[in-house]
Amino acid sequence: MDRERAYQIVREHVSQENLIHHMLSVEAAMRDYAVRRGEDPELWGMAGLLHDYDWEIHPTLDSHPQDGVPLLRQRGVPEVVITCILSHADHTGVPRQTPMEKGLFACDELTGLITAVALVRPSKSLHDVKLRSVRKKWKDTRFAAGVDRGEVEEATRDFGVPLDEHIGHVLESMKRIAPELGLAGDGGDPKSANH
Repeated sequence: MDRERAYQIVREHVSQENLIHHMLSVEAAMRDYAVRRGEDPELWGMAGLLHDYDWEIHPTLDSHPQDGVPLLRQRGVPEVVITCILSHADHTGVPRQTPMEKGLFACDELTGLITAVALVRPSKSLHDVKLRSVRKKWKDTRFAAGVDRGEVEEATRDFGVPLDEHIGHVLESMKRIAPELGLAGDGGDPKSANH
């Protein structure tokens, strides 16, 4: 299984561009963390890219992500990636034990908050988002209210990274792929302005 085939799975099963952008964001953060930690960026990136591929098919905790696993196995996704994906949801009962599993959980929700911060900027650009901007919005729990700050803080501690450092790493990873996310500036992605 290579990145191209993993991305084909995403494109085949996900129609919402915002969800694809979320998975690309998590993939970028995971790849960069793997490089920093001397781990395999292909495996870590694949976990980030595929972790929510089945959300449109199985949009409830009764079925996501566990009901998406048979297709991943059928397509040849490595078992270590599948276990990582299962571990990002507490209700599956799969504990987060490896650095990759802890990293996916730490990066997942944070990418949504960073995206929301970019979307409220006039430029709709990640390049205009600074760590202090994210921290300011972090304190406003009404902003991106779906992001459980306590869960992100706990996940980040478990991953062994100080919170500000983690936010900075994930932000820089997302900036690296800003054009793919429609958050590179020049007015941003016109569709994004409606969110």
